Amino acid sequence: MEIHTDKPYMCPQCGNSFKQRGHLKDHIRIHTGEKPFTCEHCGKSFTRKGILNKHMQTHTGEKPYTYSQCGKTIHKRVYTGETPFTCQQCGKSFNQKGNLNYHMKIHSGVLAQ
Repeated sequence: MEIHTDKPYMCPQCGNSFKQRGHLKDHIRIHTGEKPFTCEHCGKSFTRKGILNKHMQTHTGEKPYTYSQCGKTIHKRVYTGETPFTCQQCGKSFNQKGNLNYHMKIHSGVLAQ
């Protein structure tokens, strides 16, 4: 149990605790604004190397999550018809959360029905 609850690395600024020293180091960058990982193509900086690596895909055109049925980088729900995002006000369902968020503007009166 100690492995799952022990978080010995505490942030001196906000008190958040972490299991690993590296996670605390990454977290502290939120407070300092430090972004040591810089894209050599556009100069944009990031707090973590993993975020920089993902950003690099915008320059290389790499799309690692392609759907095998057609090879396009789209979500599988387009083919399966799955609509897991449901409006709590009217029950209409959507295949992407962004579509539900856009739909909610109808209920708030931002968009005309």
